[in-house]
Parts: sequence; structure tokens; C-alpha cells
Amino acid sequence: MDFVLNGRRIGLSLTNPQTTLLDWLRQEGLTGAKEGCAEGECGACTVLLVREHPQGSQYVPVNSCLLFLPMVAGQEIVTVEGLRQDGRLCEAQRAIADGGGSQCGYCTPGFVMSLFAEQYRPGRSTLCDPHSMGGNLCRCTGYRPLSDAALSLAPAPDDSFRARLSAPPPILHAVHHEHRGVRFDRPASLPECLDLLAAHPAARLVAGATDLAVDSNLKDHRWPHLVSVEALPELRTFRDTPEFVELGAGLTLSEIEARWTGAPSLVHDWFPLFASPLIRNRATLGGNLATASPIGDGAPMLLGLGADLKIAGPLGERRVPLADFFLAYRRTALMEGELIVSVVIPKPFPALARFFKVAKRRMDDISTVAACFAIDLDAADRVTAARIAFGGVAATPIRVKTAEQFLIGRKWDEHSVRETREIIGESLTPLSDHRGSAAYRLAVAETLLEKFRCEREEELQPV
Repeated sequence: MDFVLNGRRIGLSLTNPQTTLLDWLRQEGLTGAKEGCAEGECGACTVLLVREHPQGSQYVPVNSCLLFLPMVAGQEIVTVEGLRQDGRLCEAQRAIADGGGSQCGYCTPGFVMSLFAEQYRPGRSTLCDPHSMGGNLCRCTGYRPLSDAALSLAPAPDDSFRARLSAPPPILHAVHHEHRGVRFDRPASLPECLDLLAAHPAARLVAGATDLAVDSNLKDHRWPHLVSVEALPELRTFRDTPEFVELGAGLTLSEIEARWTGAPSLVHDWFPLFASPLIRNRATLGGNLATASPIGDGAPMLLGLGADLKIAGPLGERRVPLADFFLAYRRTALMEGELIVSVVIPKPFPALARFFKVAKRRMDDISTVAACFAIDLDAADRVTAARIAFGGVAATPIRVKTAEQFLIGRKWDEHSVRETREIIGESLTPLSDHRGSAAYRLAVAETLLEKFRCEREEELQPV
């Protein structure tokens, strides 16, 4: 295995496949990246990946604590140590230093990496966006000087970093690595992947590892065999047709956001509520669904849009409505040797649709309750179609089909919403945990439907 690190090709010797890139970098003396949380929350470990962009390449900030070392084989990585040229700080470093954006300095390299990527973002014609540093946490400096540093930056200088962006990114190749009985495979085609799963039924699939690597770091979980889907072109499909939109299960959320320019407004509202930019740069839609978390943010939104899943396995390809995919807590309709290939969303999109996320923080937090409501109305304001989806209120993400059926043919008004709320309350079975009690979750779920109706009423009010 080898990869490019700060412009130099590095060969990797045999090592535990579940060693993180962060740990390896620090062992090699590149200690700018730090471990703060080991779960992708703090950004102290941020490095850059050189990835695909329509104009050539782009620098993508990611959490090195969530990258297993074999995942970087064939990749190109930049760390904070690599930003120095001719002994001088790069402009992002200098702006943060001059503006008082660093005190203890522990988190500073992470901010630098995210801000550097924003300054060199291809096609940027406005000031650097301070929100590009989202997912990087600072405990002592405060964010105003960091925001000021971002807003002070000029266009990216005409240097070797900028010149690199005009060339294509690395093409990921197949990787087969084994060390002391622990194995990592990254097949380069879907048939190769399916053959591996058939030959090794106990193997664990991994995409961006934003969930699985957390279990490794914080719970010491180990898997004898990981199979990465990152290099499968079949999982990187994007199609926007008059009849449907197809989103490859291996596309990262950031890639989907960049490509799906015609997405309905609820999808645009959903993206910034999903974790942080650093997580969205690695997390995939397929992985978010396959984990079957009852509080995952992807499922309620896609249930509201009536999505189907394309699934491939040893018997070929099949299509499963997402509403039928979640069977029980952390159990799905995936059979042995199968994986999600893509998500298919039918058109036309619902006329009225909203996604709501209730959490302790608005940004970068786990949902207590998530909901998506989607309805179509006729000229008399009667409901002709309805989908009501929730996360965080049952063992699985669910659609409340009894409430949906009740609404059909009824006028979309306060009276029908009140009756629908009662049906929702009778249908949900939330649990209590540290994020919220069952009673609180139930009250929130019922109230969100009323919020959905009130927001539409406000939109119809004359200005």
C-alpha cells in the first residue's frame, strides 16, 4: 500500500488494518493533528483529502481519527505540516495568528485545514465562508476572531497548491491487506465486492466509517474482516431525470449536495442539519440507512419523499421501498451478501414538504426527534397524498401510515391536523434516554405536525 502525503509518496508497511490515520501520523512525528474526541466531533484531527471536482480536484477536510489506514491507500493527503512553503506560514495560518484566533493552540491546526480548503475552494467568488470551519470546536479562543480570519482572506494565491487543483485526483484502486489475521479489502467493482461477501459472509461492510470508526475508537470494537465500498463506481451514480433522482449509496453527503442542484427545498434545509461539514465529507447516504439507527437523519427525510432502495446481492438486483427496509432495531431487509447500491426518489416531489430536527443544539447534534411531512393538495385544499415520517420515536424510523390514510380526502386545516395528531400519538412508541423522555418525544412529534401546518399558513399570508 502507498499514498501521497504532503507531496511525497509514502509506502505503508504491514500494520493493523484498524489503525487510524491519526495514530499513524502522530507515530511518524506529524503531531499537528490531535485527538480530542476520537468520534469526529471536535475537528482537532482534521487533514485534507484531494478529491474529485468538475474543474479537476479540490481539497476536502476530513477527520483523520475516522480513517482507517488502509482507506488512504492510493489517496492524496495534506496535513498542517505540509502547508508551509519556503519556511513561511500559509495565508490561513497567518490570518488566524494575526487575528488572535488561537490561545492554547490545540484546536488551531484543525481550523487551519478547514479554512485552507475553503480559501482554495474551486469556483469561490465570494468571501471565505466562516461556516466552512463547522465541526471544528474551540474551547478557549472564541469564534469571532476565527470568523474574522476567514473573512480577511484574499483569493487563493497562485502557488503550487492552487496549481494542483487543475490536475485530476487520484483514482482509487483495489486494496487487499491482511495483518495477523485481520483483513481489509477495497474491491474496485461491484461484482468483485459481491464475490468477496459471498466468500466471506462474516465480513463487515464499511463506507465513510463515520459510525464504525467511532465504535472502534471509543468501544474498542474490532472486526476480523472489513470490506470497503469506497472504490465501487456502481455506488457513485447520480442521475436527475424527469421521472426520478438516483443517488449512489457511495456518494458522500457533500457530493450529493454539490451535484443535486435541483433538490427540493426540504433537502437543502436538511443538509446543514446533518452532523458537520467534516462528517458530511465522508458519510454516505447508503451507510446512514444501512446502520438502521432509529435516530438517523437520513431515513425520515427519504421516507417523506417516498424513496426506494436498489439492492444488489448474489441473486441479482432488487428494489425495496424504504418504508419496508427497516424491520426492527438495527435490523434491515438486507440479506446475506447484499448491499445498497443507490437511493431512488420519484418525481414529482411533494407540493408541500418539510424536514424538522429537534435536538439540544440546532447544528452538529444527534436528533432527539426528526420528522418529515409531505402532502399534496387539490384546488379545494383537500389532501390527495400524504407521507408522515419520524425518527427517534420507535425502534426504527417509521411512516405513520394510519395517519396518512386518515388525511386523504380531508381538508388541510386545524381540525384535521388535530385529529391526525391524536392518531400519531396512538401510533408511536418512543423510549426514554438521556436526550429526552418518551413523553417529551411524543409531545414533540405531535406538535411538529401542527408546526408544519402553521408554517404553510404563514407562507400564504399576504405580505
